[in-house]
Amino acid sequence: MNLRARTIQTAASAIAVVALAATVSLAAFSSVEHAAAESDVSAKIAKIYTEDYQQQAQTDLDSQKSSGEWTSDHMLVANNPYGTNTTSLYVYFTTDDAVKVSYTVSAPKTDYPDFSATPSGGDSYATVHEFQVIGLIPGEENDITVTLTKQDGSTTTHTIHRKAPSTIGGEQIRLDRTVTETGTETQYAGTMGNGLYAVLGNDSNEQDLIYLYDDYGVLRGEIPILYYRAQRLVFKDGLMYFSASTHDIVAMNRLGRIEKFYNLGERYILHHDYVFDDNGNLLVLATDMKGNSVQDKVVRVNLATGKTTLAVDMGTLMASYKAGTKHDADAKATSTDSGSDAWDWIHLNTIQYVSDDDSIIVSSRETSSIIKIDDVSTKPTLKYIIGESTFWQSTDYAKYNLTKIGDFPSSGGQHTVTYVKDDSLPDGQYYLYMFNNNGGVSSTTDYDWSQIPGMVTNLASQDSSNKSYFQKYLVDEKAGTYKLVTRFAVPYSGYISSAEEYSDGTIITESGIKGVWGVYTADGTLLRDYTMTINSAFIYRVFKYDFKDFWFA
Repeated sequence: MNLRARTIQTAASAIAVVALAATVSLAAFSSVEHAAAESDVSAKIAKIYTEDYQQQAQTDLDSQKSSGEWTSDHMLVANNPYGTNTTSLYVYFTTDDAVKVSYTVSAPKTDYPDFSATPSGGDSYATVHEFQVIGLIPGEENDITVTLTKQDGSTTTHTIHRKAPSTIGGEQIRLDRTVTETGTETQYAGTMGNGLYAVLGNDSNEQDLIYLYDDYGVLRGEIPILYYRAQRLVFKDGLMYFSASTHDIVAMNRLGRIEKFYNLGERYILHHDYVFDDNGNLLVLATDMKGNSVQDKVVRVNLATGKTTLAVDMGTLMASYKAGTKHDADAKATSTDSGSDAWDWIHLNTIQYVSDDDSIIVSSRETSSIIKIDDVSTKPTLKYIIGESTFWQSTDYAKYNLTKIGDFPSSGGQHTVTYVKDDSLPDGQYYLYMFNNNGGVSSTTDYDWSQIPGMVTNLASQDSSNKSYFQKYLVDEKAGTYKLVTRFAVPYSGYISSAEEYSDGTIITESGIKGVWGVYTADGTLLRDYTMTINSAFIYRVFKYDFKDFWFA
Protein backbone atom coordinates (compact mmCIF):
# COMPACT_ATOMS: atom_id res chain seq x y z
CA MET A 1 0.00 0.00 0.00
CA ASN A 2 1.42 3.29 -1.10
CA LEU A 3 2.00 5.50 1.98
CA ARG A 4 4.92 7.56 0.74
CA ALA A 5 5.36 10.58 2.94
CA ARG A 6 5.98 13.69 0.91
CA THR A 7 6.59 17.06 2.47
CA ILE A 8 4.48 19.79 0.92
CA GLN A 9 6.57 22.88 0.44
CA THR A 10 4.74 26.20 0.17
CA ALA A 11 5.70 28.01 -3.01
CA ALA A 12 8.28 30.65 -2.23
CA SER A 13 7.21 32.79 -5.12
CA ALA A 14 4.22 33.18 -7.37
CA ILE A 15 3.83 30.32 -9.81
CA ALA A 16 2.65 31.15 -13.30
CA VAL A 17 -0.53 29.54 -14.50
CA VAL A 18 0.56 26.89 -16.92
CA ALA A 19 -0.62 23.43 -17.80
CA LEU A 20 0.92 20.75 -15.62
CA ALA A 21 4.01 19.26 -17.17
CA ALA A 22 2.20 16.27 -18.50
CA THR A 23 4.27 15.82 -21.60
CA VAL A 24 6.74 13.67 -19.75
CA SER A 25 6.51 10.08 -20.87
CA LEU A 26 7.82 8.12 -17.91
CA ALA A 27 8.03 4.89 -19.83
CA ALA A 28 10.84 6.25 -21.98
CA PHE A 29 13.28 6.77 -19.13
CA SER A 30 15.77 4.46 -17.52
CA SER A 31 15.08 3.58 -13.88
CA VAL A 32 17.24 6.49 -12.67
CA GLU A 33 15.67 8.96 -15.08
CA HIS A 34 12.28 7.51 -14.24
CA ALA A 35 12.79 8.21 -10.54
CA ALA A 36 14.00 11.73 -11.28
CA ALA A 37 10.97 12.42 -13.48
CA GLU A 38 8.68 10.98 -10.83
CA SER A 39 10.23 13.26 -8.23
CA ASP A 40 9.90 16.28 -10.54
CA VAL A 41 6.22 15.60 -11.27
CA SER A 42 5.50 15.01 -7.59
CA ALA A 43 7.19 18.28 -6.67
CA LYS A 44 5.05 20.17 -9.17
CA ILE A 45 1.90 18.54 -7.85
CA ALA A 46 2.95 19.38 -4.28
CA LYS A 47 3.06 23.05 -5.34
CA ILE A 48 -0.38 22.78 -6.91
CA TYR A 49 -1.76 21.66 -3.55
CA THR A 50 -0.92 24.95 -1.85
CA GLU A 51 -3.04 28.04 -1.27
CA ASP A 52 -0.31 30.20 -2.82
CA TYR A 53 -0.45 28.33 -6.12
CA GLN A 54 -4.23 28.32 -6.30
CA GLN A 55 -4.45 32.02 -5.44
CA GLN A 56 -1.82 32.93 -8.02
CA ALA A 57 -3.63 30.86 -10.62
CA GLN A 58 -6.82 32.75 -9.87
CA THR A 59 -5.05 36.13 -9.96
CA ASP A 60 -3.53 35.35 -13.35
CA LEU A 61 -6.84 34.12 -14.71
CA ASP A 62 -8.68 37.22 -13.46
CA SER A 63 -6.00 39.38 -15.09
CA GLN A 64 -6.55 37.62 -18.40
CA LYS A 65 -10.33 38.01 -18.10
CA SER A 66 -10.00 41.76 -17.59
CA SER A 67 -7.39 42.22 -20.34
CA GLY A 68 -9.77 42.02 -23.25
CA GLU A 69 -13.28 41.55 -24.53
CA TRP A 70 -14.01 37.84 -24.61
CA THR A 71 -16.87 36.90 -26.90
CA SER A 72 -18.17 33.75 -28.51
CA ASP A 73 -15.94 34.53 -31.49
CA HIS A 74 -12.96 35.23 -29.24
CA MET A 75 -13.18 33.04 -26.13
CA LEU A 76 -10.71 32.99 -23.28
CA VAL A 77 -9.43 29.41 -23.23
CA ALA A 78 -6.80 28.20 -20.74
CA ASN A 79 -5.32 24.71 -20.45
CA ASN A 80 -5.81 23.32 -16.94
CA PRO A 81 -5.07 26.66 -15.19
CA TYR A 82 -5.35 25.29 -11.64
CA GLY A 83 -3.30 22.16 -12.36
CA THR A 84 -6.05 19.85 -11.12
CA ASN A 85 -7.30 18.06 -14.25
CA THR A 86 -4.65 17.32 -16.85
CA THR A 87 -6.70 17.48 -20.06
CA SER A 88 -9.32 20.03 -18.99
CA LEU A 89 -9.92 23.50 -20.43
CA TYR A 90 -11.14 26.66 -18.73
CA VAL A 91 -13.51 28.64 -20.98
CA TYR A 92 -14.88 32.16 -20.46
CA PHE A 93 -16.85 34.49 -22.76
CA THR A 94 -19.88 36.76 -22.86
CA THR A 95 -22.76 37.06 -25.32
CA ASP A 96 -25.10 39.94 -26.16
CA ASP A 97 -28.12 37.65 -26.08
CA ALA A 98 -28.95 35.25 -23.27
CA VAL A 99 -28.12 31.75 -24.49
CA LYS A 100 -27.78 28.20 -23.27
CA VAL A 101 -24.43 26.46 -23.73
CA SER A 102 -23.38 22.89 -24.52
CA TYR A 103 -20.25 21.38 -26.03
CA THR A 104 -19.00 18.32 -27.87
CA VAL A 105 -15.42 17.07 -27.78
CA SER A 106 -14.16 15.14 -30.78
CA ALA A 107 -10.76 13.86 -31.87
CA PRO A 108 -11.25 13.75 -35.64
CA LYS A 109 -7.96 12.02 -36.46
CA THR A 110 -8.79 9.09 -34.19
CA ASP A 111 -11.58 6.56 -33.73
CA TYR A 112 -12.41 7.73 -30.21
CA PRO A 113 -16.11 8.52 -29.72
CA ASP A 114 -17.39 12.07 -29.31
CA PHE A 115 -18.10 13.35 -25.85
CA SER A 116 -21.05 15.71 -25.31
CA ALA A 117 -22.02 17.68 -22.23
CA THR A 118 -23.94 20.64 -20.94
CA PRO A 119 -21.70 22.40 -18.42
CA SER A 120 -23.04 23.34 -15.01
CA GLY A 121 -25.29 26.35 -15.49
CA GLY A 122 -25.29 25.87 -19.25
CA ASP A 123 -28.93 24.77 -19.26
CA SER A 124 -30.05 28.28 -18.20
CA TYR A 125 -30.13 31.33 -20.45
CA ALA A 126 -27.30 33.72 -19.55
CA THR A 127 -24.94 36.30 -21.05
CA VAL A 128 -21.83 35.40 -19.01
CA HIS A 129 -20.41 31.92 -19.53
CA GLU A 130 -17.61 30.33 -17.51
CA PHE A 131 -17.06 26.60 -17.29
CA GLN A 132 -14.60 23.72 -17.41
CA VAL A 133 -14.49 21.51 -20.48
CA ILE A 134 -14.05 17.85 -19.60
CA GLY A 135 -13.29 15.02 -22.00
CA LEU A 136 -10.33 15.84 -24.25
CA ILE A 137 -8.41 12.84 -25.55
CA PRO A 138 -4.86 12.97 -24.11
CA GLY A 139 -2.07 13.58 -26.61
CA GLU A 140 -4.48 14.09 -29.52
CA GLU A 141 -5.80 16.99 -31.55
CA ASN A 142 -9.24 17.81 -30.20
CA ASP A 143 -12.09 19.92 -31.57
CA ILE A 144 -14.42 21.36 -28.95
CA THR A 145 -17.63 22.50 -30.62
CA VAL A 146 -19.50 24.95 -28.41
CA THR A 147 -23.21 25.28 -29.23
CA LEU A 148 -25.14 28.40 -28.20
CA THR A 149 -28.92 28.20 -28.15
CA LYS A 150 -31.05 31.35 -28.07
CA GLN A 151 -34.48 31.59 -26.50
CA ASP A 152 -36.10 31.39 -29.95
CA GLY A 153 -34.42 28.03 -30.49
CA SER A 154 -31.86 29.16 -33.03
CA THR A 155 -28.30 27.94 -32.60
CA THR A 156 -24.77 28.94 -33.51
CA THR A 157 -21.59 26.93 -33.11
CA HIS A 158 -17.99 27.89 -32.40
CA THR A 159 -15.02 25.53 -32.45
CA ILE A 160 -11.96 25.47 -30.21
CA HIS A 161 -8.94 23.52 -31.49
CA ARG A 162 -6.59 22.08 -28.87
CA LYS A 163 -3.97 19.37 -28.70
CA ALA A 164 -4.42 17.89 -25.26
CA PRO A 165 -1.35 17.12 -23.15
CA SER A 166 -0.37 13.54 -22.47
CA THR A 167 -1.41 12.01 -19.20
CA ILE A 168 0.79 12.19 -16.13
CA GLY A 169 0.27 8.57 -15.17
CA GLY A 170 0.52 6.99 -18.61
CA GLU A 171 -2.70 5.07 -17.97
CA GLN A 172 -4.81 3.44 -20.68
CA ILE A 173 -6.75 5.89 -22.82
CA ARG A 174 -9.21 3.14 -23.71
CA LEU A 175 -9.95 0.26 -21.38
CA ASP A 176 -10.66 -3.31 -22.39
CA ARG A 177 -14.45 -3.50 -22.45
CA THR A 178 -17.06 -6.20 -22.92
CA VAL A 179 -20.62 -5.27 -23.84
CA THR A 180 -23.30 -7.93 -23.43
CA GLU A 181 -26.37 -5.67 -23.72
CA THR A 182 -27.92 -5.14 -27.15
CA GLY A 183 -29.12 -1.97 -28.79
CA THR A 184 -27.62 0.31 -26.14
CA GLU A 185 -24.18 1.18 -27.50
CA THR A 186 -25.09 4.82 -28.10
CA GLN A 187 -27.61 4.99 -25.27
CA TYR A 188 -25.06 4.29 -22.57
CA ALA A 189 -21.74 5.35 -24.01
CA GLY A 190 -20.20 8.74 -24.47
CA THR A 191 -23.11 10.78 -23.08
CA MET A 192 -22.62 12.73 -19.91
CA GLY A 193 -26.14 12.13 -18.74
CA ASN A 194 -24.91 8.76 -17.62
CA GLY A 195 -21.91 9.90 -15.61
CA LEU A 196 -18.23 9.08 -15.32
CA TYR A 197 -16.47 6.22 -13.55
CA ALA A 198 -14.00 7.56 -10.99
CA VAL A 199 -11.13 5.12 -10.49
CA LEU A 200 -9.94 5.85 -6.97
CA GLY A 201 -6.52 4.36 -6.60
CA ASN A 202 -4.56 2.22 -9.04
CA ASP A 203 -2.00 1.66 -6.31
CA SER A 204 1.70 1.68 -7.13
CA ASN A 205 4.89 3.52 -6.30
CA GLU A 206 4.22 5.98 -9.12
CA GLN A 207 2.35 9.27 -9.02
CA ASP A 208 -1.14 8.89 -7.57
CA LEU A 209 -4.18 10.05 -9.54
CA ILE A 210 -7.94 9.92 -9.90
CA TYR A 211 -8.95 8.62 -13.34
CA LEU A 212 -12.28 9.47 -14.99
CA TYR A 213 -13.67 7.13 -17.68
CA ASP A 214 -16.86 7.28 -19.72
CA ASP A 215 -19.13 4.40 -20.67
CA TYR A 216 -17.01 3.64 -23.71
CA GLY A 217 -14.13 3.04 -21.29
CA VAL A 218 -12.36 6.14 -22.67
CA LEU A 219 -10.35 8.37 -20.35
CA ARG A 220 -11.96 11.80 -19.95
CA GLY A 221 -10.05 13.26 -17.02
CA GLU A 222 -7.03 12.79 -14.77
CA ILE A 223 -6.79 14.46 -11.36
CA PRO A 224 -3.34 14.30 -9.72
CA ILE A 225 -3.16 14.02 -5.93
CA LEU A 226 -0.24 14.20 -3.53
CA TYR A 227 0.06 10.52 -2.59
CA TYR A 228 -1.85 7.51 -1.26
CA ARG A 229 -5.31 7.74 -2.89
CA ALA A 230 -8.65 9.52 -2.89
CA GLN A 231 -11.07 7.31 -0.97
CA ARG A 232 -14.23 8.70 -2.55
CA LEU A 233 -15.65 11.98 -3.90
CA VAL A 234 -18.21 13.80 -1.74
CA PHE A 235 -20.08 16.97 -2.66
CA LYS A 236 -21.30 19.89 -0.57
CA ASP A 237 -22.30 23.48 -1.42
CA GLY A 238 -20.95 23.31 -4.96
CA LEU A 239 -17.57 21.88 -3.96
CA MET A 240 -16.07 18.42 -4.47
CA TYR A 241 -14.16 17.09 -1.46
CA PHE A 242 -11.57 14.32 -1.66
CA SER A 243 -8.48 13.12 0.14
CA ALA A 244 -5.19 14.12 -1.50
CA SER A 245 -2.91 12.20 0.91
CA THR A 246 -3.09 10.38 4.24
CA HIS A 247 -3.23 13.79 5.95
CA ASP A 248 -4.89 16.10 3.43
CA ILE A 249 -8.48 16.67 2.34
CA VAL A 250 -9.28 19.39 -0.18
CA ALA A 251 -12.36 20.97 -1.73
CA MET A 252 -12.36 21.82 -5.46
CA ASN A 253 -14.83 24.06 -7.27
CA ARG A 254 -16.43 23.35 -10.64
CA LEU A 255 -13.71 25.29 -12.51
CA GLY A 256 -10.92 23.21 -10.98
CA ARG A 257 -9.70 25.60 -8.29
CA ILE A 258 -8.92 24.10 -4.90
CA GLU A 259 -10.72 26.46 -2.53
CA LYS A 260 -10.28 24.75 0.81
CA PHE A 261 -7.45 22.81 2.43
CA TYR A 262 -7.71 20.60 5.52
CA ASN A 263 -4.89 18.75 7.24
CA LEU A 264 -5.47 16.14 9.93
CA GLY A 265 -2.20 17.06 11.62
CA GLU A 266 0.56 14.78 12.80
CA ARG A 267 -1.47 12.65 15.18
CA TYR A 268 -4.00 11.10 12.77
CA ILE A 269 -3.83 9.66 9.28
CA LEU A 270 -6.93 8.88 7.27
CA HIS A 271 -7.73 5.64 5.50
CA HIS A 272 -10.50 4.04 3.50
CA ASP A 273 -13.45 6.43 3.86
CA TYR A 274 -15.16 9.64 4.99
CA VAL A 275 -18.66 11.10 5.04
CA PHE A 276 -20.45 14.36 5.92
CA ASP A 277 -22.56 14.56 9.08
CA ASP A 278 -25.58 16.83 9.55
CA ASN A 279 -23.45 19.59 11.03
CA GLY A 280 -21.31 19.94 7.92
CA ASN A 281 -18.32 18.16 9.45
CA LEU A 282 -16.42 15.33 7.83
CA LEU A 283 -16.32 12.06 9.74
CA VAL A 284 -13.13 10.28 8.71
CA LEU A 285 -11.84 6.78 9.37
CA ALA A 286 -8.40 7.21 10.92
CA THR A 287 -5.43 5.78 12.76
CA ASP A 288 -3.97 7.41 15.86
CA MET A 289 -0.24 7.51 15.16
CA LYS A 290 0.53 7.83 18.87
CA GLY A 291 -1.11 4.50 19.62
CA ASN A 292 -0.26 0.90 18.81
CA SER A 293 -3.53 -0.05 17.10
CA VAL A 294 -4.56 0.92 13.59
CA GLN A 295 -7.69 1.63 11.56
CA ASP A 296 -9.93 1.77 14.63
CA LYS A 297 -10.76 5.48 15.07
CA VAL A 298 -13.23 7.96 13.63
CA VAL A 299 -12.19 11.60 13.69
CA ARG A 300 -14.26 14.70 13.04
CA VAL A 301 -12.90 17.44 10.76
CA ASN A 302 -14.65 20.74 11.42
CA LEU A 303 -14.89 22.41 8.01
CA ALA A 304 -15.34 25.86 9.55
CA THR A 305 -12.29 25.78 11.83
CA GLY A 306 -10.21 23.04 10.20
CA LYS A 307 -9.76 21.39 13.59
CA THR A 308 -9.55 17.60 13.84
CA THR A 309 -10.92 15.88 16.96
CA LEU A 310 -11.56 12.30 17.98
CA ALA A 311 -15.20 11.28 17.46
CA VAL A 312 -15.17 7.52 18.12
CA ASP A 313 -12.56 5.17 19.54
CA MET A 314 -13.64 1.62 18.70
CA GLY A 315 -11.17 0.38 21.30
CA THR A 316 -13.22 2.14 23.97
CA LEU A 317 -16.58 1.04 22.60
CA MET A 318 -15.47 -2.60 22.30
CA ALA A 319 -12.75 -2.71 24.93
CA SER A 320 -13.18 -6.31 26.08
CA TYR A 321 -13.20 -7.67 22.53
CA LYS A 322 -10.09 -5.68 21.63
CA ALA A 323 -8.32 -6.90 24.78
CA GLY A 324 -8.92 -10.51 23.76
CA THR A 325 -7.35 -10.21 20.31
CA LYS A 326 -3.77 -11.11 19.45
CA HIS A 327 -1.18 -8.41 18.91
CA ASP A 328 2.43 -7.41 19.31
CA ALA A 329 2.56 -5.32 22.47
CA ASP A 330 5.56 -3.40 21.13
CA ALA A 331 3.96 -2.55 17.79
CA LYS A 332 3.54 1.07 16.80
CA ALA A 333 0.96 2.58 14.49
CA THR A 334 3.51 3.62 11.89
CA SER A 335 1.49 2.34 8.94
CA THR A 336 -2.01 1.35 7.89
CA ASP A 337 -0.54 -1.32 5.66
CA SER A 338 -2.21 -4.66 6.36
CA GLY A 339 1.27 -6.14 6.45
CA SER A 340 2.20 -3.99 9.42
CA ASP A 341 2.87 -5.51 12.82
CA ALA A 342 0.61 -2.89 14.39
CA TRP A 343 -2.56 -4.02 16.13
CA ASP A 344 -5.17 -4.24 13.35
CA TRP A 345 -7.89 -5.75 15.52
CA ILE A 346 -11.01 -4.40 13.76
CA HIS A 347 -9.92 -2.75 10.48
CA LEU A 348 -12.71 -0.31 9.61
CA ASN A 349 -13.11 0.17 5.86
CA THR A 350 -16.41 2.02 5.36
CA ILE A 351 -18.41 4.72 7.13
CA GLN A 352 -21.98 5.85 6.50
CA TYR A 353 -23.86 8.58 8.37
CA VAL A 354 -27.55 8.22 9.30
CA SER A 355 -29.09 11.60 10.04
CA ASP A 356 -32.31 10.22 11.56
CA ASP A 357 -30.52 9.33 14.80
CA ASP A 358 -27.07 10.92 14.41
CA SER A 359 -25.52 7.50 13.97
CA ILE A 360 -22.83 5.93 11.85
CA ILE A 361 -22.64 2.51 10.25
CA VAL A 362 -19.13 1.14 9.84
CA SER A 363 -17.79 -1.98 8.19
CA SER A 364 -15.13 -4.08 9.92
CA ARG A 365 -13.03 -6.28 7.68
CA GLU A 366 -11.23 -8.09 10.49
CA THR A 367 -14.48 -9.28 12.11
CA SER A 368 -16.49 -9.49 8.86
CA SER A 369 -19.16 -7.44 10.60
CA ILE A 370 -21.27 -4.32 10.11
CA ILE A 371 -21.53 -2.16 13.22
CA LYS A 372 -23.94 0.67 14.04
CA ILE A 373 -22.99 3.38 16.55
CA ASP A 374 -25.62 5.81 17.83
CA ASP A 375 -25.28 9.42 19.04
CA VAL A 376 -21.94 9.92 17.33
CA SER A 377 -21.94 13.71 17.94
CA THR A 378 -22.58 13.49 21.67
CA LYS A 379 -21.98 10.16 23.40
CA PRO A 380 -21.25 7.31 20.98
CA THR A 381 -22.90 4.04 21.99
CA LEU A 382 -22.91 0.63 20.35
CA LYS A 383 -26.30 -0.07 18.75
CA TYR A 384 -25.96 -3.36 16.90
CA ILE A 385 -23.69 -5.77 15.02
CA ILE A 386 -24.49 -7.69 11.84
CA GLY A 387 -22.04 -10.55 11.63
CA GLU A 388 -21.60 -14.29 11.90
CA SER A 389 -23.25 -15.26 15.21
CA THR A 390 -20.67 -17.95 16.00
CA PHE A 391 -17.92 -15.34 15.75
CA TRP A 392 -19.47 -13.20 18.50
CA GLN A 393 -21.16 -15.85 20.65
CA SER A 394 -18.37 -16.18 23.22
CA THR A 395 -17.80 -12.43 23.56
CA ASP A 396 -19.48 -9.66 25.54
CA TYR A 397 -21.00 -8.40 22.29
CA ALA A 398 -23.20 -11.36 21.35
CA LYS A 399 -26.24 -9.48 22.68
CA TYR A 400 -25.72 -6.77 20.04
CA ASN A 401 -25.84 -9.19 17.11
CA LEU A 402 -28.99 -8.85 15.04
CA THR A 403 -30.87 -12.04 14.24
CA LYS A 404 -30.45 -13.41 10.74
CA ILE A 405 -33.77 -14.29 9.07
CA GLY A 406 -33.29 -17.03 6.51
CA ASP A 407 -30.48 -19.35 5.51
CA PHE A 408 -27.72 -17.56 3.64
CA PRO A 409 -23.95 -17.25 4.12
CA SER A 410 -22.65 -14.31 6.13
CA SER A 411 -20.40 -11.77 4.43
CA GLY A 412 -16.64 -12.11 4.64
CA GLY A 413 -14.38 -9.05 4.83
CA GLN A 414 -17.05 -6.89 3.15
CA HIS A 415 -16.36 -3.39 1.76
CA THR A 416 -18.34 -0.25 0.88
CA VAL A 417 -21.35 -1.10 3.02
CA THR A 418 -23.96 1.47 1.99
CA TYR A 419 -27.04 2.69 3.87
CA VAL A 420 -30.21 3.21 1.80
CA LYS A 421 -33.22 4.94 3.30
CA ASP A 422 -36.52 4.02 1.64
CA ASP A 423 -39.59 6.05 2.62
CA SER A 424 -41.86 3.20 1.51
CA LEU A 425 -40.54 1.04 4.35
CA PRO A 426 -41.98 1.09 7.89
CA ASP A 427 -40.17 3.13 10.52
CA GLY A 428 -36.98 1.41 11.66
CA GLN A 429 -36.40 -0.46 8.42
CA TYR A 430 -33.81 0.30 5.73
CA TYR A 431 -31.45 -1.40 3.33
CA LEU A 432 -27.73 -2.07 3.51
CA TYR A 433 -25.78 -3.29 0.52
CA MET A 434 -22.10 -4.14 0.13
CA PHE A 435 -19.34 -5.73 -1.86
CA ASN A 436 -19.13 -9.06 -0.06
CA ASN A 437 -15.53 -10.10 -0.69
CA ASN A 438 -16.43 -13.55 0.64
CA GLY A 439 -13.01 -13.75 2.23
CA GLY A 440 -12.70 -14.89 5.82
CA VAL A 441 -9.38 -14.14 7.49
CA SER A 442 -8.70 -12.71 10.96
CA SER A 443 -5.06 -12.32 11.85
CA THR A 444 -5.92 -11.24 15.40
CA THR A 445 -8.25 -14.15 16.26
CA ASP A 446 -8.31 -17.94 15.95
CA TYR A 447 -11.80 -18.06 14.48
CA ASP A 448 -12.25 -20.72 11.78
CA TRP A 449 -13.94 -19.00 8.86
CA SER A 450 -14.06 -22.21 6.83
CA GLN A 451 -17.17 -23.27 8.76
CA ILE A 452 -19.17 -20.71 6.72
CA PRO A 453 -20.30 -22.34 3.45
CA GLY A 454 -18.38 -21.08 0.43
CA MET A 455 -16.12 -18.73 2.39
CA VAL A 456 -12.63 -18.33 0.92
CA THR A 457 -9.94 -18.48 3.60
CA ASN A 458 -6.96 -17.79 1.38
CA LEU A 459 -7.57 -14.22 0.25
CA ALA A 460 -4.84 -14.39 -2.38
CA SER A 461 -6.27 -17.56 -3.92
CA GLN A 462 -6.36 -17.68 -7.72
CA ASP A 463 -8.91 -20.50 -7.81
CA SER A 464 -11.27 -19.61 -10.67
CA SER A 465 -14.23 -21.07 -8.77
CA ASN A 466 -13.96 -18.42 -6.03
CA LYS A 467 -16.64 -15.77 -6.10
CA SER A 468 -17.37 -12.48 -4.39
CA TYR A 469 -20.91 -11.12 -4.20
CA PHE A 470 -23.11 -8.09 -4.38
CA GLN A 471 -25.17 -8.53 -1.24
CA LYS A 472 -28.12 -6.50 0.05
CA TYR A 473 -29.97 -6.75 3.37
CA LEU A 474 -33.24 -5.43 4.73
CA VAL A 475 -32.58 -4.34 8.30
CA ASP A 476 -35.39 -4.05 10.86
CA GLU A 477 -34.02 -2.33 13.95
CA LYS A 478 -37.27 -2.61 15.89
CA ALA A 479 -37.44 -6.36 15.38
CA GLY A 480 -33.67 -6.72 15.74
CA THR A 481 -33.38 -8.66 12.48
CA TYR A 482 -31.89 -8.60 9.00
CA LYS A 483 -32.64 -10.67 5.93
CA LEU A 484 -31.20 -11.14 2.48
CA VAL A 485 -32.83 -9.16 -0.37
CA THR A 486 -30.35 -9.60 -3.21
CA ARG A 487 -27.19 -11.62 -3.73
CA PHE A 488 -25.38 -12.38 -6.98
CA ALA A 489 -21.86 -13.49 -7.83
CA VAL A 490 -19.20 -11.12 -9.18
CA PRO A 491 -15.48 -11.65 -9.92
CA TYR A 492 -13.60 -12.62 -6.79
CA SER A 493 -11.47 -10.13 -4.88
CA GLY A 494 -10.26 -11.05 -1.41
CA TYR A 495 -9.34 -7.48 -0.53
CA ILE A 496 -10.67 -3.94 -1.05
CA SER A 497 -13.31 -3.42 -3.89
CA SER A 498 -16.62 -1.57 -4.08
CA ALA A 499 -20.32 -1.82 -4.84
CA GLU A 500 -22.79 0.86 -5.86
CA GLU A 501 -26.45 1.12 -6.79
CA TYR A 502 -26.31 3.82 -9.44
CA SER A 503 -29.04 6.39 -10.07
CA ASP A 504 -30.20 4.75 -13.32
CA GLY A 505 -31.03 1.51 -11.48
CA THR A 506 -27.91 -0.41 -12.46
CA ILE A 507 -25.51 -1.96 -9.97
CA ILE A 508 -21.77 -1.39 -10.34
CA THR A 509 -19.24 -3.60 -8.61
CA GLU A 510 -15.47 -3.34 -8.78
CA SER A 511 -13.25 -6.33 -8.02
CA GLY A 512 -10.02 -4.62 -7.05
CA ILE A 513 -7.56 -7.47 -7.18
CA LYS A 514 -8.64 -8.27 -10.74
CA GLY A 515 -8.85 -4.63 -11.86
CA VAL A 516 -12.31 -5.13 -13.32
CA TRP A 517 -15.65 -3.46 -12.76
CA GLY A 518 -19.02 -4.55 -14.08
CA VAL A 519 -22.42 -2.97 -14.64
CA TYR A 520 -25.37 -5.23 -13.77
CA THR A 521 -29.13 -5.13 -13.80
CA ALA A 522 -30.88 -5.37 -10.43
CA ASP A 523 -31.16 -9.15 -10.83
CA GLY A 524 -27.43 -9.56 -11.50
CA THR A 525 -27.38 -9.76 -15.31
CA LEU A 526 -24.06 -8.40 -16.57
CA LEU A 527 -24.51 -5.57 -19.08
CA ARG A 528 -20.89 -4.61 -19.61
CA ASP A 529 -17.55 -4.68 -17.87
CA TYR A 530 -14.22 -2.87 -17.98
CA THR A 531 -10.71 -4.12 -17.28
CA MET A 532 -7.89 -1.76 -16.29
CA THR A 533 -4.23 -2.73 -16.21
CA ILE A 534 -3.12 -2.85 -12.57
CA ASN A 535 0.00 -0.87 -11.82
CA SER A 536 1.27 -3.11 -9.05
CA ALA A 537 -1.25 -4.49 -6.57
CA PHE A 538 -4.91 -3.56 -7.09
CA ILE A 539 -7.45 -0.91 -8.02
CA TYR A 540 -8.94 0.37 -4.80
CA ARG A 541 -12.48 1.47 -5.68
CA VAL A 542 -14.58 2.57 -8.64
CA PHE A 543 -17.66 4.72 -8.13
CA LYS A 544 -19.75 6.32 -10.83
CA TYR A 545 -20.72 9.98 -10.43
CA ASP A 546 -23.06 12.06 -12.58
CA PHE A 547 -21.24 15.27 -11.49
CA LYS A 548 -24.58 17.04 -11.75
CA ASP A 549 -24.45 20.71 -10.73
CA PHE A 550 -20.69 20.42 -10.52
CA TRP A 551 -19.18 19.90 -13.98
CA PHE A 552 -22.46 19.19 -15.72
CA ALA A 553 -25.99 20.55 -15.66
